[in-house]
Amino acid sequence: MKILIVEDDTNIIEILRVALSEKYYLVEVAPNGKKGLEQALATAYDLIVLDVSLSIIDGISIYQHLRNQGCHIPILLLTGKANIAKTITVLDAGADDYVLEPFNLEELLSKIRALLRRGMISRTPIIEFGALHLDPSSCQITYQGKILPLTAKEYALLELLLRNSQRIFSQSSLLEHLWSLNEIPSENTVRAYIKSLRSKLRKVGAKADLIETVYGFGYRLNTKELEVGNVQPKIMGTEKLIHSRKADEESEDRLLPTTHSSIEQRIKSQLAGVWERYQNKYRDRLAIIKQAVKYLLENKLTEDLRQQAQQQAHTLAGSLGTFGFDNATCLCQNIEKILKSTETLSQTQAEEIQILLLELQKILEQNPTLIPPQLDVQTAYLNQEYRLLIVDDDLELAQQVAAEATIAGIETVVAESISTARLAIACSRPDIVLLDLCFPQSPEDGFALLAELTALHPPIPVLVFTSQDSFAERVKVARMGGKGFLQKPVFPSEIMEAIASILQQSNTSSAKLLIVDDDPQILDILRTILQPWGFTLTLLDDPQNFWDTLEEFIPDMLILDLEMPNFSGIDLCQVVRNDPHWSNLPILFLSAHRDTQVVQRVFAAGADDYVTKPIVEPELLARVLCRLERSQIIRKFAEIDALTGITNRRKSAQELTRLLHLAERQSQPFYFVVLDLDRFKYINDQYGHDAGDQVLSQLGKLLKQSFRQEDVVARWGGEEFVIGLYGITQQQVVKRLNHLLDALRRLEFTTSNQENFTVTISGGVAEYPKDGHDVQTLYRAADTALYQAKAAGRDQIFLLTMN
Repeated sequence: MKILIVEDDTNIIEILRVALSEKYYLVEVAPNGKKGLEQALATAYDLIVLDVSLSIIDGISIYQHLRNQGCHIPILLLTGKANIAKTITVLDAGADDYVLEPFNLEELLSKIRALLRRGMISRTPIIEFGALHLDPSSCQITYQGKILPLTAKEYALLELLLRNSQRIFSQSSLLEHLWSLNEIPSENTVRAYIKSLRSKLRKVGAKADLIETVYGFGYRLNTKELEVGNVQPKIMGTEKLIHSRKADEESEDRLLPTTHSSIEQRIKSQLAGVWERYQNKYRDRLAIIKQAVKYLLENKLTEDLRQQAQQQAHTLAGSLGTFGFDNATCLCQNIEKILKSTETLSQTQAEEIQILLLELQKILEQNPTLIPPQLDVQTAYLNQEYRLLIVDDDLELAQQVAAEATIAGIETVVAESISTARLAIACSRPDIVLLDLCFPQSPEDGFALLAELTALHPPIPVLVFTSQDSFAERVKVARMGGKGFLQKPVFPSEIMEAIASILQQSNTSSAKLLIVDDDPQILDILRTILQPWGFTLTLLDDPQNFWDTLEEFIPDMLILDLEMPNFSGIDLCQVVRNDPHWSNLPILFLSAHRDTQVVQRVFAAGADDYVTKPIVEPELLARVLCRLERSQIIRKFAEIDALTGITNRRKSAQELTRLLHLAERQSQPFYFVVLDLDRFKYINDQYGHDAGDQVLSQLGKLLKQSFRQEDVVARWGGEEFVIGLYGITQQQVVKRLNHLLDALRRLEFTTSNQENFTVTISGGVAEYPKDGHDVQTLYRAADTALYQAKAAGRDQIFLLTMN
């Protein structure tokens, strides 16, 4: 295990170095914040011990910057200020844990062990293969030192090929490896990912056939193109094997050459239409710059016209790249740099701008490159209505983003100035703000508004996007509480992906908390503190009822008292950690004890956090929100189907088994439903897979709206869905399913060619225990009823008829 210590106190460094080395940890040291940040970004560590009060760059800013870069290495903060305000600041930064200075060495070591235990779950080896370098700790892949800007699925695809360099993967095999069980899209999606990945590899200098198509079989890594003597990857760390589950079937899968997908054509068409509508406005912006140059050559340039020209150059730099004019972006940035370089511009500088304008004119006379670099990016599913405020003086770009947001179901307001943004916020609080930093016509810049939004209680998440890309600005945004940083030019699809990610991380207030404490007064205090934040609470004063309550309530987090009659909090924590279904549930302890031995026992039992009594409201809230946010990030990737937003097969199988056990113990009814879209292959063949994905996405939303929160609603693969309903009558089941059929019939879908179509669904229902006692048996019974419904004409639900 490798640990980085970022500390400027040489005495503390020496104490930690000796103590950790004796425990066989590899220890590296950074003597200041700047050096620590550089090392953390450059090297893979298992844990970082980070002092809050550092020179040059403070610890909290380093933490925020690492998290904004997607680095999820566990971090333990050291703070010498034992006041509540500093504690809350540390926790709001998203800290995994903290220790007060002067610290107890045994307590610090116990917390390090706890964080390393949790961090080991996702550790995989670093791989070097020729010019390709994969670092799982930072989720980055580089080629000849250049970072590949990959989506999560592209990263997983390239990692799979790197770890299995001698193997050919069929399309069905890739779907099986990269999507959970059978929750898979069509094979066209694999081709789209391969195409996008090849494109990105070419952009960083890799050869065209680095990912090779073996016609009739599949894809593999082209080791000859990497030009290395040894075709086996160099792995640093513990080997992790990836097993094939259908090796016998892979050789039979056939591949067709990659073709343009319908979604690619749709995006090209949309961008072409936008360019057609707005290209004259962009040329008007160029005209202002030309006029400024003309007046400069005649010594007539006013400061007002110079400011206008600078603003237009700034706007063009951020916008033209969206249409594929990458060179135009560089030219505009150079023009902007000259216009604001000195107080008095020279004739030479005017001539330089003239040359840049001529080159820019030639580029804009060509057809734009209208294929985005991330065609396969799909906005993460958002299961509620959100409101987005875009603050940018580039109205054309803002309107493009607003159009994408509307498609994703997000209400959007555009403000062209800081003052207009303040008015919009006063009228209706947004859920997230997309903020440009530069407003040349305003005395204020975006930082002023960022400070106001992050100071609110609760703060409004802010995603910054700007054409400026200095490291100092990135650090400043992180220090001020910004949730993300994007550099223009940036595609609307990339912006929407970042927005969806931030919204999902921020949506913690609807979580369910189970609190166990034998003191009714403490339970009342916790209810008073937590209920106003929108949490759903279950308060339990008798730990003997804990397990039944846990299975019925299904909490997102546990809060446990340490000392209780019959069963202690540690007993309950260990029981939860021993059950695979609940092993990742966040657990926070409450106790009046502060001694090291007790704290050590709590973390050894599997606790995630520890709060001392008497309870301080801001500290408790900060800890709860922090833990829930981290838990949601993990759960999103492990349990949710990305296209439909509902539970995937693996997670739903666990939930269905749990409900079956509950039905058995409580003698309650349970119904298992299998649903299948009618003639779905025809929809994909007739209207394209983009239309098919649209149907699946809308059906996922409809299913979430049609059933209770306690029901299990899941996608089991392709067009097949399952539902588990507990504690409900047969009549209620039939009524709910018929309502679903009616609602789906009323939905009308539109293709990119403006063709309209509708869809229907058929279903089968099995009843526990009459039709089966486990998930597999009930599935087969419901599937039999489904085929009876299909045979009877489709668009209906059948209960299993027993002969």
